[in-house]
Amino acid sequence: MKKMNVVAFIMLIISLLLLSQVLAELSSSSNASQIQTNDENQTAAFKRTHHSHRINCGYACARRCREASRKKMCHRACGSCCAKCHCVPPGTSGNKAACPCYAKLRTHGNKLKCP
Repeated sequence: MKKMNVVAFIMLIISLLLLSQVLAELSSSSNASQIQTNDENQTAAFKRTHHSHRINCGYACARRCREASRKKMCHRACGSCCAKCHCVPPGTSGNKAACPCYAKLRTHGNKLKCP
């Protein structure tokens, strides 16, 4: 009978230790998530106020230049235009009214730069 009481007591102590460890992990993870959320909110506010909308220039230029006869030149020109303007007109040609900055960029020879 005494052995069963000792075993039950040991099991109770182990259960309490495990429970306290789980509670400590939960409280630390909730604090970490609150800190992470605060950091994300501050970062989002900084991006929103100090940076313009960013697009994936590689994807947008690949879409724009997919039918070009000189793909490498098209990608290079489109990439530099996209980096400056942060937009690429839809479609493979034309539609430059959708991105006025893209349409206005010119080379040193005063030719249209962006495909």
